[in-house]
Amino acid sequence: MRALSIDFGEKRIGLALSDSLGLIATPLEVFEYTSREKALERIAATIKRKDAREVVVGLPLEMDGHRGVKAIEAEEFADSLRKIIDIPVFCWDERLTTAEAQRALLEGDVSRAGRRQRADMVAAALLLQSYLETRRNKESRPK
Repeated sequence: MRALSIDFGEKRIGLALSDSLGLIATPLEVFEYTSREKALERIAATIKRKDAREVVVGLPLEMDGHRGVKAIEAEEFADSLRKIIDIPVFCWDERLTTAEAQRALLEGDVSRAGRRQRADMVAAALLLQSYLETRRNKESRPK
């Protein structure tokens, strides 16, 4: 089952998509965040175009695990998305995914401008891969 993930930010939104088996996450795109309505429309269109069956929104928890302002904003965005699409929307802990994405891009010798543009979709792929692996591990456990 194909899943779409969202790395929600104040300036940019990164998207990633899984393969049809729900095993591997791949960076998809980054777009500028201009308004909630436009972002929701674009994401809903991408969900339809890519035939995603679930959505994972990155939840930027504080390092101690509590919900700060950014996490609350991400949850509100997820709630808005739930109102316009008819597939499940989950929030998923995304702590350190942006730093991990930056590190991977730096190791890949991507230019500073390229890192800025790609980091959000790579972070979305990292959070989606974490979600997919956790889900797969839960499904494979004996009952």
